[in-house]
Amino acid sequence: DVTFAEFTFTPNAFTIPAGQEITLHAVNNGAVIHEFVIMKLGEAVGENFGDEDEGNIYWEVEVDPVQETTVTFTAPSDAGEYQIVCGTEGHYTAGMVGTLTVVAGE
Repeated sequence: DVTFAEFTFTPNAFTIPAGQEITLHAVNNGAVIHEFVIMKLGEAVGENFGDEDEGNIYWEVEVDPVQETTVTFTAPSDAGEYQIVCGTEGHYTAGMVGTLTVVAGE
């Protein structure tokens, strides 16, 4: 479960097992569209999120204002720390970021 608002993810840190199917329930309590964008391992947004970052996205979902969605995705197979950002213009620079830690399976 994650809640979006201006300009935060709550919580903003997640730990998931590598390669597993993950269900994300996202609630946007904000007044504008927010995105939950997982960057590829080793990739990070520069000064601002823009077109140059699109090719470095592992997975993303967008939620309209005052809406919610439940989606599934397959966790990355590589263990490590992945950057999470909101891809809506200006939100990354406003501090709407998080961390996804992928841990190897037992």
